[in-house]
Amino acid sequence: MTVEVVKAEETQVAEVVVGVEEETKKVTNESEQVVEVGEKVKELDDESKPKIIEKSSSYKEESNFLSDLKELERKALNDLKAKLEEAILGNNIYKKEEPKKTEEEAKEGEEKEKEKEEEIVARECEEEKVDTDISIWGVPLLPSKGTEGTDVVLLKFLRAREFKVNDAFVMLKKTLQWRKEANIDSILDEEISPDLSSAAYMNGVDSKGHPVCYNIFGVFESEELYQKAFGNEEKRKQFLRWRCQLMEKGIQKLDLSPGGASSLIQVNDLKNSPGPVKKELRMATNQAIQLLQDNYPELVAKNIFINVPFWYYALNALISPFLTQRSKSKFVVARPAKVTETLLKYIPVEEIPVHYGGFKRENDFEFYGKEGGSVSELIIKAGSTNTIEIPSLEVGSTLVWDLAVLGWEVNYKEEFVPTDEGSYTIIVQKGKKLGSQEGPIRNTFRTNEPGKLVLTIENLSSRKKRVLYRHTANKSC
Repeated sequence: MTVEVVKAEETQVAEVVVGVEEETKKVTNESEQVVEVGEKVKELDDESKPKIIEKSSSYKEESNFLSDLKELERKALNDLKAKLEEAILGNNIYKKEEPKKTEEEAKEGEEKEKEKEEEIVARECEEEKVDTDISIWGVPLLPSKGTEGTDVVLLKFLRAREFKVNDAFVMLKKTLQWRKEANIDSILDEEISPDLSSAAYMNGVDSKGHPVCYNIFGVFESEELYQKAFGNEEKRKQFLRWRCQLMEKGIQKLDLSPGGASSLIQVNDLKNSPGPVKKELRMATNQAIQLLQDNYPELVAKNIFINVPFWYYALNALISPFLTQRSKSKFVVARPAKVTETLLKYIPVEEIPVHYGGFKRENDFEFYGKEGGSVSELIIKAGSTNTIEIPSLEVGSTLVWDLAVLGWEVNYKEEFVPTDEGSYTIIVQKGKKLGSQEGPIRNTFRTNEPGKLVLTIENLSSRKKRVLYRHTANKSC
């Protein structure tokens, strides 16, 4: 689905299939690191603030505050608002331009036109009802209403058309017409392709509050699901409508105000994704690009592709012509070995699902609303050993902790050391070597006496390691 977003300025929330091919283009020369239009991502060793989004020099998400706009941008916005106000009050938003007729066709239709003349004149004499409640994504578009989000929405269309007012206005009109004809405003009430629910989902937010959508391409490895989604033209149409519905669901989570998170982050997982030989997939991708590129502008701040296979790069030449440079600049790519490291550049570890190396677990409330539990970071030099101590002074409390090491390849053990020197140290987790495929550790321990929990990490590699951890204590009643 990322493909849909690419052209539409990254606007599709769940670009499940579309993304596969799009991603390929932008990412041709970066296999394991975040690639944002030719920018190389810093080495893991140089990263010290995983919770802060690093912006690419090629793309920076613009402010929606009027005071931050350039003079030409403010003028373009005012001009677009004036055109939109006139069009809405004049009932011209949904009027289509009539195709030019040949001279012969004009003559043939002349008599019919005369017959309708009286009816037309009578209709024009009647007072037309002006629809001033035209809106998009829940935001009223009539500028004179003074709705806070109107400028934010209009700026998206302007940025998608490089602040060319006429082009942005035409784009907006076409989008409104498409939404009306396709019944998009009621699409959230429809039950569309429930079998595709595993293909994409919203989960958490990034470091700047943008909702995150995960697109799971690997589900289409199932031939049964693949055929349900792309087996024939009718199914592909349903797939595209499902994509639009998913996009609309994602937009519901946005804050379309000047200071709000008004765009999405998309994480596109290509693990086990069908390759480029799948003709139906390519067709659906192209159709999605065509449909979505002009209807959801600037609604995706970043497109992150993870578990990128080698064939992805081969697709670059196919998809690249469909992408604008602006769209390409929002792409980030990571090979399997760099998934967690890459996601941490944009998403806090507590918001990253556990199967991607983060601490977020389904229906997990161990750290919700409790004291402590904030994520800490520890850097372990090559060939050295460090410990993390978790004090527990209250008898009967239950300690809970999460720990992850980027790249792993360490020795790890857990012990409880009582304060009383006469007591014995308790082995919570025997020492063992943890390989690169290890997932985040979650463990608990109930204390029977005051002491401290000691986590020992020995770095076996020749490079320093980054450790992320958090802990809390459930006090006894």
